[in-house]
Amino acid sequence: MDALLSFAAALVALRLGGQLARRRRLAWAGALFSFAAATAAMAWGSAHGWDARSFRVYYLAGALLSAPLLGVGSLLLWGRRWAAPMALVYVGLAIGVALVMPVHGTFSTTVPRAQDHVDALPRVIAIAASSLGTLAVLVVATATLRGRPRQGLLIVGAVIAAGIASALTQTAVAAAAAAFAVAAVLLYLGVAGSPRGASRAYQATTRSAND
Repeated sequence: MDALLSFAAALVALRLGGQLARRRRLAWAGALFSFAAATAAMAWGSAHGWDARSFRVYYLAGALLSAPLLGVGSLLLWGRRWAAPMALVYVGLAIGVALVMPVHGTFSTTVPRAQDHVDALPRVIAIAASSLGTLAVLVVATATLRGRPRQGLLIVGAVIAAGIASALTQTAVAAAAAAFAVAAVLLYLGVAGSPRGASRAYQATTRSAND
C-alpha cells in the first residue's frame, strides 16, 4: 500500500507539474517535479528497499530542491526577476551536492533519516535552503494577501502540506504520500487558478494509478 500510494502521488505531482511547465511557470513546475521524484523514490524504497542511489534522488528532490523552488516561484510571482538566475545557480549546487556527498550506513524498506546516512554539510545546506524557501513563500503570501488572498492561501497551504508530508515519512509513508499529493494539488490551484482543471488531472492520475 505504501508503494502504491507513493507512486500515485508521484503521478499526481508529475501530471500537474507538466501542466504548469506548459504555462511557463517553471519554478513551480520544478517544485512539483521534485515532489514527483521524492515520492517516486519513496515508492521504490517501499517496494524494493532503499539503497544509496534511491536515497540520493530522495534527498536531492525532497530535502534540497522542493522548498527552495517553492520560494523561487513565490519571488518570481512577486516580480523579483533576480530570483531566476539565483535559482539556476542553486539547482546546480544542489545537484552537485547530491552527487558527491558520501552516503553511509545500511538501508531497509523504511524511509532513511538524513542524519543516519549523510554528513553535516549537506544537511546544513538542505536546512538553510529549505528555511529560506519557506520564508520566501510566507513573506510573498503576506505581502500579496490583499490583492491575491485565495492564491496566497493555497500556496501557503501547499507548503504546510509538504511540511506535514516530510514529517510523516518516518512514521507513516502512506499518509506522507497523500500529503505530498495534496501539496501538489494545492500548489497547482494556487498558481493556475483552475480548480476544475486540477481536479480533472488529479482524478485522471488517480484512476491510472489504480488500474
